[in-house]
Amino acid sequence: MNLKKSIFNFPKNTSLCIIRLYQKYLSRDHSVYWKHLPGCKYYPTCSEYTYQSINKFGFLRGSILGLYRIIRCNPFSKGGIDPIPKKFLGKK
Repeated sequence: MNLKKSIFNFPKNTSLCIIRLYQKYLSRDHSVYWKHLPGCKYYPTCSEYTYQSINKFGFLRGSILGLYRIIRCNPFSKGGIDPIPKKFLGKK
């Protein structure tokens, strides 16, 4: 892997690692410590949605999709199945 590619992948890989650590130790849905509490009303969970978005679209676009998903996850939303989009916000 060349240096330029590894520099551009650093934010993506770092954020994916942080999300996995969050899921393992802090998340109500993924952590063994908090399984008894109610979890995310969406499937996949907000953290998994963000993880998949960053993995598919890169750090900036994936983070935007993840933030948008977290904003939509509120007491007034119905929840349900909400997969990551095939394209980033309608782009071809």
